[in-house]
Amino acid sequence: MRTSTRAHKKHFAPFVLITSATLLLTACGSGSGGPADAAGVAAQADKIPTTDVVSGIGKDASAAGLLPSGVKSLTVAVSVGGTPPGTAYLSDGKTLTGQDVDFTKAVAKVLGIELKVEQASFDAILPALDSGKYDFGASNFGVTDERRKTVDFVTYVNDGQGFAARKDSKLSKVTDLKQLCGLNVATGAGTTFEATLEENEKVCTDAGKKAYKVQTYAESSAIWSSVQQGRSDVVMSTINGLRYAVAHQQGLKFLNEYHRLDVGFAFKKGTKLAPAFQAAVDKLIADGTYEKILKKWGTTGSAIEKSRISPPELKN
Repeated sequence: MRTSTRAHKKHFAPFVLITSATLLLTACGSGSGGPADAAGVAAQADKIPTTDVVSGIGKDASAAGLLPSGVKSLTVAVSVGGTPPGTAYLSDGKTLTGQDVDFTKAVAKVLGIELKVEQASFDAILPALDSGKYDFGASNFGVTDERRKTVDFVTYVNDGQGFAARKDSKLSKVTDLKQLCGLNVATGAGTTFEATLEENEKVCTDAGKKAYKVQTYAESSAIWSSVQQGRSDVVMSTINGLRYAVAHQQGLKFLNEYHRLDVGFAFKKGTKLAPAFQAAVDKLIADGTYEKILKKWGTTGSAIEKSRISPPELKN
């Protein structure tokens, strides 16, 4: 049986460029770690890094010059997932923060544009890009060949897929999905993880074993609650999100990296915005801001040397 707890879409009122300290976006997307209850959310919110690594960034004329004529403001769709390095609320319960937050803010600063932010469920963002409802999405979107058929990406980190479970789990290092046979697997709705599990759903029955059950959730906090309470046996999510969750929640263990993926800002296919965003990311890499953002969120292992536009899916 598949469980779905998809959240209703909300909207943030438009706000001016990311110069305000309260203007924080969201990350999430492919699923990040999250606490098991509201008390856990509050406790972890107090531990979220708040170092300002982007306010001093100035506009880069070269990168900004690559924007289509007349572009001064863009609408970005974001999805709130749970805890860093994905999207999270600070202790005020209102201000959003996370790794993707900082990268989105930083790119906007380099390009000298204002951002109008709208919140949506992760699985609703990519389909809405083609209609022009949003100019781009910033929610830890993994670059896959299937997505590249309808979406353009500008990469800024390398993350990917992995597994985690409770420490009392008999699972150790998961290298084959057949190790999940007979188990309940929790993951994010509309993610690459859900797609991977669905594409390989026959591996167990083909091997004469009981199939695994996929349980999808719209929020990572619900995923971790399911695992902590024993309703799910294992989580499939982002490598960075899993490592963060294991480091900040008791009773969990990281099983392993399963498949690396590039992560990028998502745009309508054929967008003219991609060259400017690519130049902005490369500018951040060159001036050292990029490294500061990764160090803030403890994700230096996800660094890339150069941004790319819609590269082929990594096959590893």
